[in-house]
This record gives sequence, structure tokens and C-alpha cells, in this order.
Amino acid sequence: MSVQMAAAASARKQAWQRRVLHLIAYAYGLSAVACLLFADAMAAGMGIFLNGVNGYSQFYATHVGVWGATALLALFAARQGEPPVLGDITAMLVLAQPAGRLFAAISFGLPQGFVLFMCAMELTAGLALLLLRPAR
Repeated sequence: MSVQMAAAASARKQAWQRRVLHLIAYAYGLSAVACLLFADAMAAGMGIFLNGVNGYSQFYATHVGVWGATALLALFAARQGEPPVLGDITAMLVLAQPAGRLFAAISFGLPQGFVLFMCAMELTAGLALLLLRPAR
């Protein structure tokens, strides 16, 4: 393969990686905003029942805070010239969620409905980032 062909392939791969990172940023960002505005409805849709100040505090910390941070990290990682480690960290954050769901599945079974869909999307996006990571 010529140097030009390799450079073109690398550029296409980076463009796809940026697209995936933008999709992750939009999905997590919109989800964080939806959780901020509609905490009870979003929690109920995920099978979470919020109870008291601590319940809401924990929900906002994980679903607004962590998801918002994941969205921002994905946006930073998608910028031209950023180090590849930002994309790797984003992939780890995204893949940590289905990994945690696996531990729950061992004891309680697979998630159902919307949460199963979320898990599939998290796996797809995280694995896509790993497959699209630049060569060293």
C-alpha cells in the first residue's frame, strides 16, 4: 500500500471516529439534559425509583453529572489534533456501563426494554471507538 493510500485510509478512519464521538456527545448530552428536566419520568423509564433527597442527589450525580461529563469529554476528543487517549477514555466510560450491567445480569438477568436498547447502543458506540482508534 502506498503512503498516500495509507494516509487517506487513516484520514477516513479519523473522520469516522470523530463522527462516533459526536454521536456519543449528542446522545449523552441530550440524555443528561432530559434527566435534569424530567428526573422522575427518566428514572421511571429506567426502572429507578427516586426516594428522598439522597435518591435525587445520586440520580443527578450519575445521570446528569457523569453523562454530562461524558458528553463534554467526547466533544473534546472529537476535536482535530487532540491526543487519542481522550477517545480511549471516552470509550472506557461508555463501555463501563454495559460492563456494570453484565454484573447485574449475572444475579438478576438481562436488562429489558429501553435499558436493553441503551446497553446495545453503549456497546456499539464503545466498541466502534476502540475499532476506530488510530494506530500507534
